[in-house]
Amino acid sequence: MTCPSLLHRHHAAEALGDMSRPTVHWAGSGVARLRQDDTTAQFARFVLVGAVTTTVYAAFFITLSGWGYLTAHLVGTAISTVLANELHRRLTFRADERVHWFTAQWEAGGVTVLGLLATSTALGWLDAVTDGTNTGLQIAVVAAVTAFIGLMRFLALRWIFRPEPVTS
Repeated sequence: MTCPSLLHRHHAAEALGDMSRPTVHWAGSGVARLRQDDTTAQFARFVLVGAVTTTVYAAFFITLSGWGYLTAHLVGTAISTVLANELHRRLTFRADERVHWFTAQWEAGGVTVLGLLATSTALGWLDAVTDGTNTGLQIAVVAAVTAFIGLMRFLALRWIFRPEPVTS
């Protein structure tokens, strides 16, 4: 899914907007840097998508926390995961022409289940050792576990599970 030779610059350009407009120099150079196809730019996009979807998760978790931490966690995870998978498909790995939406969601399902088990276990442990009412701490624990799993996922997608380059 992430073979660097198959990446297309025009997809990120469409997603990030028109660079011909005047911008603050540091902002323009930062966006231009994010558009590149090297590992550093790809990892930066991966982290940005993670930050955005963690914020989405936190919003759902806080909104639904009255239903209990587990319900809030499950709903927040489901919604933020679908969003993260789609943003990674389109922006991080620029695979929207090579990988269909359903395929990307299905392939990420195993990692999602692993992440859901790990974060649910961490939340259960936190609930057992604390009074379970500190929403900020709960979100921080989920974010830390998810960040670790995300890093492992990035490494796997970037270097282990990418297609072999076609040789002529």
